Amino acid sequence: MSTAHPATTSPRVAVVTGAGLAVPGLTLPDELLGTVRDGGFDPVTGLVGRDLRHKDRASRLALRAAAPALRDAGLLDGDGYTGPGDTTAVVVSTNVGILENVCSFADTIARDTVLGLSPLGLPQTSSNVIAGSVAMAHGLRGPNVTLCNGPTSGLDALYWARALIVTGRAETAVVIGVEPAGDIVTKLLGTPALDGAVALVLESAAGAAERGATVRATVAGCARAADLAGAVARAGGLTPDLWLTEAAGDPAEPRAHAVLDPAAGLGAASGALGLLQAAAAVAHLDEHGRHTVLATCGGPEDDGVAAVFLTGPHHTP
Repeated sequence: MSTAHPATTSPRVAVVTGAGLAVPGLTLPDELLGTVRDGGFDPVTGLVGRDLRHKDRASRLALRAAAPALRDAGLLDGDGYTGPGDTTAVVVSTNVGILENVCSFADTIARDTVLGLSPLGLPQTSSNVIAGSVAMAHGLRGPNVTLCNGPTSGLDALYWARALIVTGRAETAVVIGVEPAGDIVTKLLGTPALDGAVALVLESAAGAAERGATVRATVAGCARAADLAGAVARAGGLTPDLWLTEAAGDPAEPRAHAVLDPAAGLGAASGALGLLQAAAAVAHLDEHGRHTVLATCGGPEDDGVAAVFLTGPHHTP
């Protein structure tokens, strides 16, 4: 990303109207902030069903997060997706989503040559299979994008979803961060990984108002820069009430009333991290509608830092 989308007065504004999780042990986004409930998503029972047949694990997790997000936004009923399919985009962030699939195919080729491959599984070696699966399941025919962009990938996905809406390329966007766990993923990352997905529904403010949707948050500014201070400034430089980040301690860290890592304890979240932060921001803004939340990913050891400001529905600039 070479440009920024700072806080804007553009008539086309991107707002969040829905959020959904498919994270083991969790049900709703407020649990990322510490709310405790019994039960929660169980991959053993939650990743089965006719609709998930012949799909890779990352696609199954993404589908299980997208459905509650669309339902939360009021865009899914018993007859399917009720929004504008032709202008609804799908933007997915994943860094290791198809790693197990690719390694499995490579092992099969080494053992049995290409004659041992199954054509049914070949699409699962494409990183865009996840976004494609979600789009086909709900009839979403707008732009379809997958980002595999390292630590900032989740917030980068929000950046591009917002860009699609602000520029008029889409009216609605389903934004998903997903990372499946597995032995190969754990070996690559060197630590236990998240086995889950998170989804947000973004809409144009005008479109949300026209259908009477509840606005949960406004994506007020997005940017990516070489360092934290640059990213925060380019995203709008707002003063956050809550800063969602993996680890504070940077000399240039923004001042905030509270700092939290909502993904702590979930395993290495990788491409899903930024969207877990954004879902936690939505949950916070449900309770504090005048607040501003800053989410940041990446650090000095990475190739950049991404920053996103989200404001509550009652926020006053």
